[in-house]
Amino acid sequence: MRILIDHDRCMGHGQCEIVAAELFRLDEQGMVHLLIEDPTEELRARAELAARRCPEAVIKVLDDEP
Repeated sequence: MRILIDHDRCMGHGQCEIVAAELFRLDEQGMVHLLIEDPTEELRARAELAARRCPEAVIKVLDDEP
């Protein structure tokens, strides 16, 4: 699994950090940062929930390339 973030579109709503604080953190300016570069599959459901909750749709959860 890979997580991509479109930092240019992030508006700092913080929904990602609320539902998946182990994966996402907002900085002092309110921009999201990915905390784990190579997350395990156990975190997929949390990452996907964060992606669905993001009002700006800046988070994408992708399968690893075969």
